[in-house]
Amino acid sequence: MGATSEDFQRLDIRVGKIVEVGELAQARKPSYRLTIDFGPLGRRRSVAAAKTNYGRDDLLNRQVVCVFNLPPRRVAGVLSEVLVLAATEADGTLRLLRPDTEAELGSQIT
Repeated sequence: MGATSEDFQRLDIRVGKIVEVGELAQARKPSYRLTIDFGPLGRRRSVAAAKTNYGRDDLLNRQVVCVFNLPPRRVAGVLSEVLVLAATEADGTLRLLRPDTEAELGSQIT
């Protein structure tokens, strides 16, 4: 059975901006600890296994698209509160999703 439009609508997907990028040496995959600003919705933390494909300077102040309403999950000792979305290429390369042009922080993906 495939997913329905109702399944998609249950996901709260929002635009945020990465405002802090920290090292996360204890993760299994090369990862960063991110703080993401969602404007009026506040800031949330996330762990992203993007260190192989992005440097810290590439991520800082970058807008990203995140699933906002999944239960928090502990990753390498850090509470990850949102899921940063990425396209994963056949060779494992990550391409973080972001709006085509700058979007208002907290904007909902519909």
